[in-house]
Amino acid sequence: MSKNKKINSRPVIENRQARFNFELFEDFEAGISLSGWEVKGIRASQADMKDSYVLMKQGEAWLIGMNIKPLNEVTHKVDPIRTRKLLLTKSELAKIYKATQEKGLTCVPTKLFWKENLIKIKISLGKGKTKYDKRQSLKKKEWDKEKLKITNLPSNLK
Repeated sequence: MSKNKKINSRPVIENRQARFNFELFEDFEAGISLSGWEVKGIRASQADMKDSYVLMKQGEAWLIGMNIKPLNEVTHKVDPIRTRKLLLTKSELAKIYKATQEKGLTCVPTKLFWKENLIKIKISLGKGKTKYDKRQSLKKKEWDKEKLKITNLPSNLK
């Protein structure tokens, strides 16, 4: 008998604000050190990465500002915005450290997802956009929507 493969319907949490505020360059996939109540909160889509960032301290990467709301079943006092350690290789840590120190880039989390039975986080190196850049990206987005509407018109209206 063959086993039915289970479809991965677990939530993926994205930081869309990072794509708007930063011009993103290189991506890294990192493990994240979590406790049990945090895993349950992520499974219930109770995580928010809006104001989070990655800080390099003493040769390690730390995720700061990610909010994971505890479920009602948690009986002890917990800190939903605690600092969490990211699990990366030494070469990846060196690349991130070099880019943030020398080039002046920022490291921001962009996506939280499941990979088999592990929770992974996608972090990206990015450069902050100016107000002008944000306006340009909004104009481009609106123009792409207009082009899509025009190309999808029925043939009798063209």
